[in-house]
Amino acid sequence: MSDDNTETGMEEDVLLQGAAGSSRTSAKTDADAFSGLSLDSDLLKNIPVTISVEVGRTTLPIKSLLQLTQGSIVELDRLAGEALDLLVNNTLVAQGEIVLVNERYGIRLTQIVPKSARLKLGQNVG
Repeated sequence: MSDDNTETGMEEDVLLQGAAGSSRTSAKTDADAFSGLSLDSDLLKNIPVTISVEVGRTTLPIKSLLQLTQGSIVELDRLAGEALDLLVNNTLVAQGEIVLVNERYGIRLTQIVPKSARLKLGQNVG
């Protein structure tokens, strides 16, 4: 193996560092991190993400979890009528209210979480 970095290898390192949110101490923008790289936006737009809606959460000891049966009620930490969380790949991006669309559930977005807040939340998760 050679110590010489090929142009492709350096691009991959930069891409991986930027995508993983490496610990950047300066206030660089995403454009700065990827300057000089040519990314196909159509390729990025076709990457699948998981979207989920969270009604609420609770914490149970395993003993209580094992006692749950059909018909059991699990109390969540949200009040009725409170906004639901819209998560993309487990990151909170918006809040909204439940709606019915052609006999299916949907969510009407009432608030978008600012990008700066999403970045702070992502840094606290690890």
